[in-house]
Amino acid sequence: MKPIVLVEDNPDDEALTLRALRRNRIKNEVVVARDGAEALDILIGSDAPGTPSPVVPAVVLLDLKLPKIGGIEVLRRLRSNPRNRLTPVVILTSSREEQDLLAGYELGANSYIRKPVDFEQFSEAVRYLGLYWLVLNEPPPTWSGTKPW
Repeated sequence: MKPIVLVEDNPDDEALTLRALRRNRIKNEVVVARDGAEALDILIGSDAPGTPSPVVPAVVLLDLKLPKIGGIEVLRRLRSNPRNRLTPVVILTSSREEQDLLAGYELGANSYIRKPVDFEQFSEAVRYLGLYWLVLNEPPPTWSGTKPW
């Protein structure tokens, strides 16, 4: 079972997301990155000695307002990397800025979800997110970077 990568700098939102995943019986391991640089190290890898291999997730839950490297730039770099070009990325953010919505989709986000303020609504959103991306969605085969067509 592939892990979920949660990219979230707010400890309260991280805890709420983890709680909502557990509450909805989503059993995938969750790898948390607390800033954009850490997310890229986890998903793309680093040249630093002793760095673990990049994670191949079932889905990336990406906040936009992140320290070090913003979420839009993280998405841009993921999509420019052949190994991550097809990785499902769901922007999960409190941003209501239309430019963030447009930039996310233009850079290849698969979905854009505004975090509900109420925990019950948030938990329900996470339940649907898990149901779709982890159960119903048919992911692409592992991609080597060469086009099969």
